[in-house]
Amino acid sequence: MGLLSNKNKAILVDPLSKNNPVIVQMLGVCSALAVTSKLEPSIVMAISVTAVVAFANVIISLLRNTIPNRIRIIVQLVVVAALVTIVSEVLKAFAYDVNKQLSVFVGLIITNCILMGRLEAFALGNGPWESFLDGVGNGLGYGLILIIIGFFRELLGSGTLLGIQVIPQIFYDLGYVNNGLMILPPMALIVVAVIIWVHRSRNKELQED
Repeated sequence: MGLLSNKNKAILVDPLSKNNPVIVQMLGVCSALAVTSKLEPSIVMAISVTAVVAFANVIISLLRNTIPNRIRIIVQLVVVAALVTIVSEVLKAFAYDVNKQLSVFVGLIITNCILMGRLEAFALGNGPWESFLDGVGNGLGYGLILIIIGFFRELLGSGTLLGIQVIPQIFYDLGYVNNGLMILPPMALIVVAVIIWVHRSRNKELQED
C-alpha cells in the first residue's frame, strides 16, 4: 500500500470537511470560541494543535503494543503534556506577543477533546504513518475552522487582518462603524453556527431526519 493510497488520502482529507472535528464531531469548540477574536492567534493555535495531535498520534502509535491497557490514558496525557510544553516554550521564544494573547489556552491544548479522541480512536489501533496523517488531517480541520472564525471576527470587529487595516478609511469617513459585538465571545458561537449551517446545507448526508 502506498504512502498516499486512497485510504490514506481519505484519512488526511476527510477531517477537513466531511468529518471535521469541530463542525461535525463538535470537538474542540471551547478553544475555537476563546482564541478567535483575532486572526493571528487563530493561526498560531491551529499550527500548535496540528503539531501536537500529529506527533502525539505518532508516538502513541509507536508505543501502542507496549502500553498496558490500564495506564494508557496516563501515558497519553504524559506524551501530550510533553509536546504541549515544547510548543509553549517555542512560542515564548519566537512569538511571545501571540503567546501572551493565547494566554492559558496553549497549556489547555492538553485538555482538547480532539487530542484524546484521536489517540483513543485511531493511534492505538493504527500504524505511525496513518496516525500521522490522521493527526495532521484533524489538526488542519480544526485549524481551518479557527482561521475562518478569526478572519471574520477580526475583519468585521476591528477592520483589520493580522493587525493591518484592510477596510479603507474612506468607508469610515462615510459612516461605516466596526461591529464591536464581533470581538465578544458570544459572536464566535454565532459564527460557528453559521459555518455549521452552510456546511450541512452543502452536505445533505450530514443532516438529521
